[in-house]
Amino acid sequence: MTERPVLDLSDLPTSGFGPRVPTWWGTLAYCALEGMGFALAAGAYLYLASVNQTWPLGAAPPTLWPGIVITVLMLLSLVPNHWVKQAALKQDLVAVRILLVIMSIIGAVILVIRGFEFQALNISWDSNAYGSIVWFILGLHTTHLATDLGDTLVLTALMFTRHGRELRRFSDVEDNAFYWYFVVFSWLPLYLLLDWVPRF
Repeated sequence: MTERPVLDLSDLPTSGFGPRVPTWWGTLAYCALEGMGFALAAGAYLYLASVNQTWPLGAAPPTLWPGIVITVLMLLSLVPNHWVKQAALKQDLVAVRILLVIMSIIGAVILVIRGFEFQALNISWDSNAYGSIVWFILGLHTTHLATDLGDTLVLTALMFTRHGRELRRFSDVEDNAFYWYFVVFSWLPLYLLLDWVPRF
């Protein structure tokens, strides 16, 4: 009978941060898939714009103020998002709790304004091809906003329980911050596409 060497790994941490944990890679893959979804939707929008003599079809361009307010809020949110990521890496529970509450409020405010943005499109989703594609793109991004807000609210509640002191929960907070970067940076080209391309 041959002997097999065995390495005792019991002292290794059960969780970590960044690329050292599987959830980080899962989030990265999800962002890549959803990024491709955004790219395909943007391609469909540009195709429709190129084959029609007038664009937008049968409607005025979207009212600018909701998109501007949302874009500014998203860019400003990168600051507390960075702070909560750093606090999670330091396992600073008090800072994480405060910053998660702030990020939850920001996400909720953005979603409320997004409701006004749908009204500001100046067209219904079933009016024509233009209405369908702008509602689809905005709806797609709204799904990501709602998903992140839901995740942030759950994490916020969890961090106020005894489970909030676990290393893997701080890892979850860092992962959530990573996803918010995707939500913000994926919005910027979509904002230009929806609000400014119809004005060119």
